[in-house]
Amino acid sequence: MIYSRGPLETEIPDVDLASFVLRRAGELGEKPALIDGPSGRVLSYAELERSVRSFAAGLAGRGFVKGDTFAIYMPNVPEYAVAFHGVVAAGGRCTTANPLYTARELGAQLADCGAQMLLTVPACLDVACQAAQQAGGCEVFVLGEADQGASFSELLGDPEAAPRVAIDPAVDIAAIPYSSGTTGLSKGVMLSHRNLVANMVQSEGALAHSPDDVVIAVLPFFHVYGMCLIMNLGLLGGATLVTMPRFELGQFLDLLERYRVTRAYVVPPIALALAKHPAVDSRDLSALTHILCGAAPLGADLAEEVAERIGCSVSQGCGMTEMSPVTHLVPPLAAAKKPGSIGPPIPGTECRLVDPETGHDCYPGEPGELWMRGPQVMQGYLGNRKATAAMIDNDGWLHSGDVAIVDEDGWFTIVDRVKELIKYKGFQVAPAELEAILITHPQVADCAVIGVPDDEAGELPKAFVVPAGDDLDSEVLMTFVAEQVAPHKRIRAIEMVAEIPKSPSGKILRRLLRDRERVR
Repeated sequence: MIYSRGPLETEIPDVDLASFVLRRAGELGEKPALIDGPSGRVLSYAELERSVRSFAAGLAGRGFVKGDTFAIYMPNVPEYAVAFHGVVAAGGRCTTANPLYTARELGAQLADCGAQMLLTVPACLDVACQAAQQAGGCEVFVLGEADQGASFSELLGDPEAAPRVAIDPAVDIAAIPYSSGTTGLSKGVMLSHRNLVANMVQSEGALAHSPDDVVIAVLPFFHVYGMCLIMNLGLLGGATLVTMPRFELGQFLDLLERYRVTRAYVVPPIALALAKHPAVDSRDLSALTHILCGAAPLGADLAEEVAERIGCSVSQGCGMTEMSPVTHLVPPLAAAKKPGSIGPPIPGTECRLVDPETGHDCYPGEPGELWMRGPQVMQGYLGNRKATAAMIDNDGWLHSGDVAIVDEDGWFTIVDRVKELIKYKGFQVAPAELEAILITHPQVADCAVIGVPDDEAGELPKAFVVPAGDDLDSEVLMTFVAEQVAPHKRIRAIEMVAEIPKSPSGKILRRLLRDRERVR
């Protein structure tokens, strides 16, 4: 059975991403587009549009051409939007990286996507330079004062000399964020201009912004959630975005108050803080009209608690990097209708629920793997046809790996996951990556990693380790891994075991390990 709200009522514009997002910049003029939360520095819509053209011109002047790849490795600041859309306007492909990545992680991404240039900030510069060298010659630029790397200003040219690039929105790639998909190591997700434009058109009905809106941009722009729903959709609607380089509750509440923020896009750990933390009681958050939670499931009880405490609607949606990213949304006015639901599919999106074992469609109320199809489905994984074929079948259905149920009204609820990925505070953690690091330790004979439930983080990475000797220390082993990965990937618990359960073919039977955790 196919579930759909029907086709889009609005035709998807045949236009490049930067032109679409900034189409109202001229009329909005001096209205603030982005405000740097910590400093109060303002970038108006007129300045943003001019800076994007200047950035595109500067890239062209340095030999950057259509199809080249540019990496952004920095936290949320107003210049993030300048660089992202400047690259896109120049016909390039923008790959975004977690500013907490280690040199090993960043270097692997730069090498995989063939990035020619990278922009970072002074705090991340040492890692950026190490990664660039590891990747084989990526040129590093830095926003701000630093002893190494070329200055951000060197990337700016004459806006009147911005290149006019012929872009085929349906074919040409605009962004390459990285995702672990349903399992395994991170892969570059190729999102075309049309993928991203289509998803904004699909989402506008439920999440339309206006110039009266002020949006807190705390979720990182490197992540597809922050990139598309906050940065791009917010700018498309003419809202003002208040950027934060990282989440810190006190500053988050300060900015909500100071700028009279009307919309907050959050993940479950932030929702939990809004529901429980005593610091919220003394704050005036009356300007907030809507909170949307995504990246991981939000429980119905927690959603209701936040809504009651803050006095605004709280809803959630669902998506994935491979879907540009939105697939389901609860409209703000219907947020209280079915707490815990991710809502119906957005217009133009078809869904099926399929029994993973039989391949048969499930009836309403029966859990099944969520398959989806629509104009927002990615073009594929960069340089990885095998992984692409495993994710998208010959009929265009993307197999999400999520287990969901659907009710008689066509509203979906995520209940489990087929996939093995760990979701830590909304971030994907691939067990295979952690296992590959663990097994290199001389005192580890075998290992497996799973996610274990946690009220605040959603899931915590836990390792089961078969020691190679008698003196293996868990703390030493956790430090060994932590030195090689970003903070969200760190192993939080280790259990020593005699053996790792495996199938006859050698595949780790994580299900048995998860069952073992449940009975404790």
